Amino acid sequence: MRESILPPTVTGTVLTVGTFDGVHRGHQDVLRRLTARARETGLTSVLVTFDPHPLEVVNPTAARPLLSVGIEKTEVLAESEIDYCIVVPFTATLARYGAGEFFERVLHRRFLMRELVSGFDNGFGRGRSGDVETMRALGVQHGVRVEVVPPTTLDDGRPISSTAIRRAVAGGDLASAARQLGRCYAVSGRVVPGAQRGRTLGYPTINIPMPPPRKLLPPEGVYAVRVQTPDGPFGGMLNLGPRPTFADAEAGLEAHLFDANGAWYGAPVRVDFVARLRDVQSFSGVGALTAQLARDERHARAILGPSTPAATGGAR
Repeated sequence: MRESILPPTVTGTVLTVGTFDGVHRGHQDVLRRLTARARETGLTSVLVTFDPHPLEVVNPTAARPLLSVGIEKTEVLAESEIDYCIVVPFTATLARYGAGEFFERVLHRRFLMRELVSGFDNGFGRGRSGDVETMRALGVQHGVRVEVVPPTTLDDGRPISSTAIRRAVAGGDLASAARQLGRCYAVSGRVVPGAQRGRTLGYPTINIPMPPPRKLLPPEGVYAVRVQTPDGPFGGMLNLGPRPTFADAEAGLEAHLFDANGAWYGAPVRVDFVARLRDVQSFSGVGALTAQLARDERHARAILGPSTPAATGGAR
């Protein structure tokens, strides 16, 4: 009896498996090789990933912050040419599977794996007991072709990794993070009503809820950003953190979009962090704050370059 969860029209797959946190340039090279093999062989390309992150189940205290949460990972994967992205619920039962059992029962049987394309440092099975050499040995045993993609490196030879990107984001080194990701680091959310202080200052803003605690954010501060909205992209500046001038200690994400107007409440947006402008500061009054916001705008516009043509849209 067929055990696969794939459609009956799928008779065999080229598969890759992993957490793919951040979907960085190294991951993208694996996906390009995956889809190339699918074209060469006529097989279906499949990416298998997990939710929650395996460490959240097997060792929650060691679980690292994530570069991508919710739909952020699948949004990036949707830009690739893979046929299927399968998100497997990671459970305590699955965590107990040894490397051989996971390879045979999950990848080979359920996902009809005929070829496996893997990153160079992939680990799988109970306690990450399996590595790429284990994969190769299991491939021989089950008649599965295994290809290991070498590391993608920076100009100085350092391999790109999710760990290195986390370090860069946490330290506010957005340029390094972007080089490794192949795009700006970002956070997604839906626009919610705010206190509407910005409009009284001449700098109306959109407010985005803070993401889940597992999402890694850059240090608190004011940033030059690009915001992807239903009406297109806008440059802007964003405050990440509290608003001490108004005695508001609650951290938030509040962005002023350049050359934008209208209402976007409830709309999905993505904030791309481009550069850090300054620390969060407390000002003596509204006048001092407004003068600083004008300086921030000039600084952000200079970093972002020519603005996108104005479009209707915005939330205040």
